[in-house]
Amino acid sequence: MEDRRNLRQQIIALLQGGNFPGLVELAGREPGVVNQLVKFLFDPGDLLNWRGVEGLGYVAGAFPQQVQKVISRLLYMLNEDSGSFGWLAAAALGEIGRHQISLVQEIIPMFCGFLEEDFSRASMLWGMARMAQVHPQALGESCSFLIPCLRDRQPLVRALAALCLGRMGEQEARESIKSLEADEEPVQLYDRGELQWTTVGQVAREALAALG
Repeated sequence: MEDRRNLRQQIIALLQGGNFPGLVELAGREPGVVNQLVKFLFDPGDLLNWRGVEGLGYVAGAFPQQVQKVISRLLYMLNEDSGSFGWLAAAALGEIGRHQISLVQEIIPMFCGFLEEDFSRASMLWGMARMAQVHPQALGESCSFLIPCLRDRQPLVRALAALCLGRMGEQEARESIKSLEADEEPVQLYDRGELQWTTVGQVAREALAALG
């Protein structure tokens, strides 16, 4: 118990400092790091938890076998029967895919199913947008599920759908994204290691710029 507590404190210190290389180094020495990072997936409003998501991706890139062991656990956390409602589990799947696509290649079709659930939609869109920066072709078949999200009642969902489609290079979504340029609803996104405020319209403009 004391060892686990000490390990968690080391992880917290590394995440607070945004020290992902240090986190990867720790994972190379301590087999319990991945399991501890999974425990950070329950509060989407906490910066430390978002850094835990990003950290899980870095560890997946360096030690895929460690992270492969928790993929089924992440999927279960997204199952209503689990009772856990791991809010950031969907984001973690996308982040893992960003760093190590082989770990999620076979379950990418399930991502579209998570877009149909209110509690996982924004989290999944964030993860897909992250993965689209590196592997846009892997998400090509999800376009038809993403476009309706541009009309979602939640501003965060609209913004993330635009971001994802822009990074995927989906030209057919251009006009739908363009319709969001005047949408000044505020949204908070985790980006470059921080939680940052922006607007749906600003994200839409960035997405259009990515489309060229």
